[in-house]
Amino acid sequence: MDNRQLLINLSKLTDGERVEMKKLGILSPDNKIGESVYPAIHKLRPPIEKHVTHAPHVINEAYDYKKPSSFSRALRLDFGGHKVLLISGTASVNEEGKAEHIGDFNAQLWRTYVNITNLLAAEEMTWHDVVRTTNYLRDIERDYAEFNKIRTSFYSWLQLDPLPASTGIQARLCWETLLIEIEVYAISKSE
Repeated sequence: MDNRQLLINLSKLTDGERVEMKKLGILSPDNKIGESVYPAIHKLRPPIEKHVTHAPHVINEAYDYKKPSSFSRALRLDFGGHKVLLISGTASVNEEGKAEHIGDFNAQLWRTYVNITNLLAAEEMTWHDVVRTTNYLRDIERDYAEFNKIRTSFYSWLQLDPLPASTGIQARLCWETLLIEIEVYAISKSE
């Protein structure tokens, strides 16, 4: 199982969990962790190549949290002459995995833009390659006007034209201290 561990307590599984984990091949009939019987890499076709993107000088890896999170900050996919960058929901988190600017929505949004800009740069991309953003605000009624003012100013400064497609959603974010989180999709030609 690579160097990661199961974070679940096998002795506290519900009957339903056991049934479903057996169907996945995680548990053997005698309730022990089994060797993976889940289909391995496709036999007839290889999976799309995925490359993890890092920007450790501004944002930590998600798995490095004290309570590990099971996602990559960003993945690059290569499609015959084009690359697609999928950036996970990104917030005002620093290189040590700690929230920055607690209680300051505007500063959190700017820090989020710093983190995303650096993840884009790690793949030699810029905001001009961004085709879609999904913006999660903890309190959309309170913060949307400020969010839109800062986003419009940032995009104007970048001279983005056309603007990325976008959705704004009110959501409970993973930490109480985070007020904004942005997910990004970018596409560019491969060099």
